[in-house]
Amino acid sequence: MVVASLIFLATLFLVIYQPKGLQIGTSAIIGAIVALVVGVVSLEDVQTVTSIVWDATLAFVGIIILSMVLDEIGFFEWCAIKMAKLSRGNGHLMFVYALLLGSFVSALFANDGAALILTPILLAKMRILQLNFKTIIAFLLAGGFISDSASLPFVFSNLTNIVTANYFNIGFAHYLSNMIIPYIVSTIVSIIVLWIVLRKEIPKQVDVTLLKNPNEVLKSKTLFQFAWFFLALLLVGYFVGDSYQLPVSLFALGGGLLFLLIATLVKTVEPKKIIKTAPWQVVWFSIGLYIVVYGLKNAGLTDYLEIVLKDLATQGDFLAVIGTGFIAAFLSAFMNNMPTIMIMDISLANIGNEAMIYANIIGCNLGPKMTPFGSLATLLWLHVLAQKGVVITFGQYSKFGLLVTPPVLFIVLLTLI
Repeated sequence: MVVASLIFLATLFLVIYQPKGLQIGTSAIIGAIVALVVGVVSLEDVQTVTSIVWDATLAFVGIIILSMVLDEIGFFEWCAIKMAKLSRGNGHLMFVYALLLGSFVSALFANDGAALILTPILLAKMRILQLNFKTIIAFLLAGGFISDSASLPFVFSNLTNIVTANYFNIGFAHYLSNMIIPYIVSTIVSIIVLWIVLRKEIPKQVDVTLLKNPNEVLKSKTLFQFAWFFLALLLVGYFVGDSYQLPVSLFALGGGLLFLLIATLVKTVEPKKIIKTAPWQVVWFSIGLYIVVYGLKNAGLTDYLEIVLKDLATQGDFLAVIGTGFIAAFLSAFMNNMPTIMIMDISLANIGNEAMIYANIIGCNLGPKMTPFGSLATLLWLHVLAQKGVVITFGQYSKFGLLVTPPVLFIVLLTLI
């Protein structure tokens, strides 16, 4: 158990801090190899882990590829400008619209898509609008929060969702039927809480005439219009695939590559650039990290967590759901949500409480917002902002996250009871 824990902590350190530019996938694979060499896991365990995470990982890569192509043709920039124009210069209305846009993008293009693609666009537009630094920080913090708090409705909205749905064999439609209400509540409550906390930094009026006409940013208006039809068709495909128990990645990755091909044929994107910059490191990250976590399972560490969760399950629905959600949230905040979702899934496997499974997902999606290193998306988001000249300190982020996350998490978890 000591060896398995040390390997896990060392791997987590490398993933979070990325010393000398060491990529996350490489760090996870190093940890997995060490675990295999010292006997913490076996080759059979590696096969088991690969069978669990391959679909989730490829689906996630597909969603990001689709997001990157849409970003390249001006899809998200059009949405951002349209959102600003619809506010008619009302700063508070613009704040609400920006969060609704973030919720929409997070649901359809995963939390990483919302955080990494939408954030630079919104930052650029806010600078054009000549908003002051405090206002920009307020909008960015709110947008970063909604990208995770709204990543609930679809299996593909978050890597944690895909991993859990695959682990427990939860179908696409069944998952949606259980998480659509938490998603709606999370979006509404997030907007209310974020507005209460940040309202003093939101300007009453903004000069939206400084922005371009939305259509001017589109590389191809025809492809943009087709994109809406394609997204609707892809969504239908997920439901059809669910009926025939087809893997989510067949549609997510297949859809992403198909749209990339279409965009290439109409000469609006460079396919080599998209493929090269796609998050392939996530593939090795998911497999490697899960192997390391599986070592904790083999060492018996997850058994202790299972005892706690089993006790919660006997205490009634309220304590079972709230307790599971907050355990997942705090573990995610302090040791990252990907290893947390894996450890919690393994611990919940023998309990048979479906509400606790969904509470785990909600906790792992919202909990990371309490610290800067709680999720991979947040780490990448902060890195992107730093490259754009916006530095948010550990103290600033944690103070905001610890203030906003618990009340939103508690109210969203109530919808499961």
